[in-house]
Amino acid sequence: MNDQLFGPAAKVTAAHLAKDAYLYIRQSSLKQVLNNTESTVRQYGLKERAITLGWPADRIHVIDTDQGQSGATAADREGFQRLVTEVGMGHAGIVLGLEVSRLARNNTDWHRLLEICAMSGTLILDEDGLYDPCDFNDRLLLGLKGTMSEAELHLLKARLRGGQLSKARRGELIQPLPIGLVYDGASKVVLDPDSAIQQAIRTVFTLFDTPARPPAWSRSSTGKG
Repeated sequence: MNDQLFGPAAKVTAAHLAKDAYLYIRQSSLKQVLNNTESTVRQYGLKERAITLGWPADRIHVIDTDQGQSGATAADREGFQRLVTEVGMGHAGIVLGLEVSRLARNNTDWHRLLEICAMSGTLILDEDGLYDPCDFNDRLLLGLKGTMSEAELHLLKARLRGGQLSKARRGELIQPLPIGLVYDGASKVVLDPDSAIQQAIRTVFTLFDTPARPPAWSRSSTGKG
């Protein structure tokens, strides 16, 4: 059988190709952006999938302005909001993301995108396959992927919190310190070795402990020196 007729490409119609393709790229933190470069390469590589499906390169829009931001909410993700807007206005024939978690780790945001994609006839592609949100089976699978993505975020947070609590019980938890305090070689909290910083801190505490006096104009108005 011809894969073009019965494979994933069969879901792509002339109506889809008449619209543009939108590739959404995101990593959750700046540390991941700097260190997990292979993930970034894989995400940008999805552009070739869109070209293979029939979209010309100049009509594939890359949205990567949310790099370093969590997918737990769409509130501060301008790139995701732009994507939703473009889909809602009927400009997108396909949305591409390496996996569901790149697009959203919040079921509300994910199902909102699915609903808009279904209404506007927009396909969704991830590393595993091509999906049509108008198709019941595809939408069911996408919904399950979204649920798993949100659950994964909960598990990651729980593991991180558990590790922090375990270290705290042993007295080994390292937290950011206020200005003027640092950890020494034995992980003990000490004053910053910079004498200027030490003097500034002592001055602040000295002024804080000094009894407040009424301003000069107040004393003169009462006739008391």
